[in-house]
Amino acid sequence: MAEIVIRNLRKEFGTFTAVKESSFTIGNGEFFMLLGPSGCGKTTTLRMIAGLELPTSGEILIDGEDVSQKPASQRDIAMVFQMFALYPHMNVRKNISYPLVSQGVPRAQVQAKVAEVARILGIESILDKPVSGLSGGDRQRVALGRAIVRNPKAFMMDEPLGALDAEFREHMSEELRALHDRMGATTVYVTHDQLEAMQMGDKIVVMNHGVVEQFGTPQEIYDHPATLFVADFIGSPSMNFLRFQGSFRPGDRAVTLGGVTMETPELQAEAGARDLVLGVRPEHVTLVDSGAYRGRIIAAEYLGTTQIVTLDTSHGTIKARAPAGQVARVGETVGMTFRAPTLALFDAGSGRAFRTSANAGVHHG
Repeated sequence: MAEIVIRNLRKEFGTFTAVKESSFTIGNGEFFMLLGPSGCGKTTTLRMIAGLELPTSGEILIDGEDVSQKPASQRDIAMVFQMFALYPHMNVRKNISYPLVSQGVPRAQVQAKVAEVARILGIESILDKPVSGLSGGDRQRVALGRAIVRNPKAFMMDEPLGALDAEFREHMSEELRALHDRMGATTVYVTHDQLEAMQMGDKIVVMNHGVVEQFGTPQEIYDHPATLFVADFIGSPSMNFLRFQGSFRPGDRAVTLGGVTMETPELQAEAGARDLVLGVRPEHVTLVDSGAYRGRIIAAEYLGTTQIVTLDTSHGTIKARAPAGQVARVGETVGMTFRAPTLALFDAGSGRAFRTSANAGVHHG
């Protein structure tokens, strides 16, 4: 197990900057998610931590040791890739034991360790089978077995479930999290799937265009997004955005939107008039018969216990997560109320959330 500290990490490929001055700390024993869309720099960051890429500048400390310019072989880190990267000419047992055999570990110790790992992963029955005939899930378990067999300081996982179908992917994500909880090893996990990150991670870094937009716990990131990008990327459906011209002073607990006063958490930002964006999650929108802020229902999507109602308003489209039994007729105009403590307010120009009494502890990138 190890704490991993990233300070001002930067990676350039010629004139292209893949990672820009990233800083965050991965706690000892944490399941840490690097989340973002394709091309955001998350895999490059993972590869730099692992030593597969060396940073252009910045520091990487593993267990207090500066390994920034050390190769992967000197970092005591195990990698698990999306495409398994198994040796096709070897059976399961030999694939798992390979890291120990290559280090010259005594045979009896190798056999005991492989048996222990096989028991943890539930693959005792396939140890002598060739890997070429295994299912995707079993091949991923073998790849995990080969990674955990030598007790590294940390695990690096690059979209390890990406090649699996949706149903099995969910099952394997539960297995992976349970495996982590049993072993307590520091794990850094790359994914573009926000649901996977929210379900599995202790902490999440959200990246975009090489920049760390926000890091924190899943709940912190969901409840208090630091930027418009994070608010839009996290959540399904994502946060609603209502754009308007407004002004406020420090200590205000409301903004005026189209002549309607909306209560908000206490605003701590500097005073001024500007282009603003009010953010509200669909589950924090309540449809009511009366209500000053109104919209016309343009769609209703039934989801079993709930429904997603889409409304056209004077400041943009809003999605509301409503009870399935609530009547929502397309073409009807209804009122809406928003849960004040959950609202976010953003600067439209910079995309940054204003400081409020609710998000005072948020970690920006």
